[in-house]
Amino acid sequence: MHKSIICIALLSILLTSCGQDQDPFSIQKQNIGSLTDSTQIKDLKRIFENDSIVNYIGSDEFTRGINTIDIYDSKGSALLSMSPNKRADSTAIFSSVRILDPRFKTEEGISTASTFKDIQDAYEISKIDNLINSIVVSVDDINAAFTIDKQELPSNLRFDRNLNIEASQIPDNAKIKYFFIHWN
Repeated sequence: MHKSIICIALLSILLTSCGQDQDPFSIQKQNIGSLTDSTQIKDLKRIFENDSIVNYIGSDEFTRGINTIDIYDSKGSALLSMSPNKRADSTAIFSSVRILDPRFKTEEGISTASTFKDIQDAYEISKIDNLINSIVVSVDDINAAFTIDKQELPSNLRFDRNLNIEASQIPDNAKIKYFFIHWN
């Protein structure tokens, strides 16, 4: 009798955990909602069946092969901008996904509405790259890159691209300009 109660309890836990849907706004290392690091372009219509998919394929002449696919929700708000690893191939997978909507959050609650302090409190920062108009904060734990505009930095850090910027020099309240997840 005791064994049958335990078996029933374990079976019910197993069935309820299998039936849970993926949070459509959850960001993890290998997935963003139902989108995974192995999702092919041809699968987008199924995954984003209630959303609009805009596929821009420019000529190489001016765009240097840019081929982004943008996802908008039913109200017209931008959700994601994705870059496939091959042009004009329906079986291509995505090399990077730009997070546009603040509803998308990591397990630690990081979104496009977060600050540098939020990132630093949630993750170990892998490296900080100093670019012309921004810095890129990389977090290898989730394959993420957070871009922060240099206007968020103290004036003495804004103009020298050769300067090695440390995490301690970035203001806690510096806002994220762009948030990318990179997949290989």
